[in-house]
Amino acid sequence: MLPAMPEDPNEQTIAEASTDLAKRLVAASELHGDFVLSSGKRSGVYFDKFRFLTDPELLKELAEAVSGLLPPGITHLAAPEGAATLLVAATALRTGLPVAVVRKEPKAYGTMSQVEGHAPAGATIALIEDVSTTGNQVLKAARTLEAEGCTIGIILLAIDRGGGEQLEREGFWVKSVVTLGPTE
Repeated sequence: MLPAMPEDPNEQTIAEASTDLAKRLVAASELHGDFVLSSGKRSGVYFDKFRFLTDPELLKELAEAVSGLLPPGITHLAAPEGAATLLVAATALRTGLPVAVVRKEPKAYGTMSQVEGHAPAGATIALIEDVSTTGNQVLKAARTLEAEGCTIGIILLAIDRGGGEQLEREGFWVKSVVTLGPTE
């Protein structure tokens, strides 16, 4: 893992530069009701990532925004298995960078791998996630990639609703397209 890198105070964030995109991502995915989150906690707000990840125009714009957050030196992209693979694939098409998918558990057949695709030892990876509330799933994926000999250059979140904070406490450099913080 690279040490946490401070933000340049003069750098304009993607959220500031693409306020319209941020608003449209939230508008497309924000649901109100009584929801159980993947962490087991209950929330009155839920962000249904599939509502923006399956909309071709929003996915294209989001992949462009994520690509714009990539720092120099990134050699590979990765995502935890699940919906984030849609975003990492779209970002790969934009950047031409090879992709890896990190399974929650090693595959029980075939190669029995936990990391699928392209994540060779020595790779500097941008780990991409769609929505992060606790950061736990992304942290597990980051640790798995590090155990494979990769360096996590940055963690990029489409919507950070609190998970980025935990990831930063773990020493990762985190950027997001939309930062909302936790919502109970």
